[in-house]
Amino acid sequence: MKTATMRRFGLALLALAVSAACLAQEATIRKNITQRFPELKAIDEVSKTGMPGVYEIRVNGTEVYYTDAQGDYLMVGSLYDTKQHRNLTEERVDKLTAIKVDTLPYKDAFTIVRGTGERKLVVFEDPNCGYCKRFERELQTVNNVTIHMFLYPILGPDSLEKSKAIWCAKDRGQVWQDWMVREVPIPNSVQMCDTNALKRNVELGRTYKINGTPTLIFVDGTRVPGAIDAKQIEKRLAEAKS
Repeated sequence: MKTATMRRFGLALLALAVSAACLAQEATIRKNITQRFPELKAIDEVSKTGMPGVYEIRVNGTEVYYTDAQGDYLMVGSLYDTKQHRNLTEERVDKLTAIKVDTLPYKDAFTIVRGTGERKLVVFEDPNCGYCKRFERELQTVNNVTIHMFLYPILGPDSLEKSKAIWCAKDRGQVWQDWMVREVPIPNSVQMCDTNALKRNVELGRTYKINGTPTLIFVDGTRVPGAIDAKQIEKRLAEAKS
């Protein structure tokens, strides 16, 4: 009994020593990196990676860098697991930027419902985006889906003007699809409405690191940057629901 107690005590001391060493290591990295690279500002988190001697540094919420145990070197780029053919950096950033679809401000989007609308898809698109138009043509063949469209005018002043006209239209969904799928000119709204939603959408997109259009977001928080075809859309919708 005494031996077992001593063993537990020894293990507890070892755990405390390891914890203290880890805290000291993290403090060293934080100190050296912030002193030498003040532009990185505050470091949110320092953690070990699966690669011996390499640590992950997370800053600004979702930005990932790598360093050594002393913070003497800083690495920018992707860390790969060659055995499993996985981009560990991409997986980490995807997790950090995952979006809780239930918390999105849907008042700043318009909705298109097809069929039963039982499945859900959130999309950020720019009216001048050629890839978005290609994606929209594919999306026409997807049924039983509710599409929440966030206008995301990031391609220039004309994108903003077109987005304003679409947002102020009586039937936003119809005007949007006419323009994106059928090249029907966007009608000038008789009276412009409150378009602050567009500004909020751009701010929202920047917060979630949405850097291009189209960007698709599914109910499980996963995203797809770029245009995909109808078969891939169906596959993603099924995976997100399962």
